Amino acid sequence: MAGPVGYEQDDDGFGRTTPFASEQLVLTDPDDDRLPWLEASDYDEPERGLDFGRLAGFGLLLLIVLAAAAGIWWYLSKAKVSGDLQPVGTTIAAPQGPYKVRPSEEGGKVFEGTGDTSFAVGEGQRREGRIARTQPKPAPAASPAVGASPSPSSEPEKSPETAPPAAGPSVQVGAYASRSDAERGWQTLMRQTEKLNGVSHRIVEGQADIGTVFRLQAVAGSLESARALCAGLKQDGVACQVKR
Repeated sequence: MAGPVGYEQDDDGFGRTTPFASEQLVLTDPDDDRLPWLEASDYDEPERGLDFGRLAGFGLLLLIVLAAAAGIWWYLSKAKVSGDLQPVGTTIAAPQGPYKVRPSEEGGKVFEGTGDTSFAVGEGQRREGRIARTQPKPAPAASPAVGASPSPSSEPEKSPETAPPAAGPSVQVGAYASRSDAERGWQTLMRQTEKLNGVSHRIVEGQADIGTVFRLQAVAGSLESARALCAGLKQDGVACQVKR
């Protein structure tokens, strides 16, 4: 019985290997270390060019869409004139009578308190303040005694007029809308600073852009005294202005 390749039996029936079985099976060239099954293939896929047919189809489809959109827009924007509305080449008739009417008040309505004070002051004119003189309340007349008849020749006594405030330099410490507000303002300033102790005051009525104002002024004997008084008031936080 013949054995496999590289193996044979001797005359005694024992097997022995032949020199062919001890040799190494060589499948590749021993001088070539490359592994061809791991190397990249040399086959390159051919590059595909532009598909002009597909591009032409897309372009044609785009033109169709644009043409359809233009047709729809033209149809919707086309004015449809009905048979009832026809253009008439006539003008509109003017109304009867004048269309411009002169106002009853020339220049518009003039409100109370409107004047030219601000314009005069802006042009350099000076408006002097006026001192308001109020008449004192008359004293109640004494009741006549019982049985006494009034004398026909007796005349009612004239009430003395209020003496005008002293003229001269002064220090203005405020301006108020009424005389009573000015009096209350003086009492407030007396409590605020001691520089006004023993100083007389006056209230001068004047005109301003806002209307009639009552200026509260502290009377000073001279211009130097007025400046010194105003400086002392400013130290106590009281705003003031020297008036000649």
